[in-house]
Amino acid sequence: MSEQILLKPKAAADRLGLSESTLAKLRMTRTGPSFCLLGRAVRYRVADLDAWVASRTVTTHTAA
Repeated sequence: MSEQILLKPKAAADRLGLSESTLAKLRMTRTGPSFCLLGRAVRYRVADLDAWVASRTVTTHTAA
């Protein structure tokens, strides 16, 4: 079984380049990355953060 790395909100926000407040708002509106609740503790799996970033990739096309 592979080890899952769990990050606290501060570390997750730093990894994403967001403030903790922004990450909390995304969590509250359920528009941010998936998270785990361990009792009252919020944790983020690194794989979920990476997947969330990848899902927001925007490709632009330029005219030749």
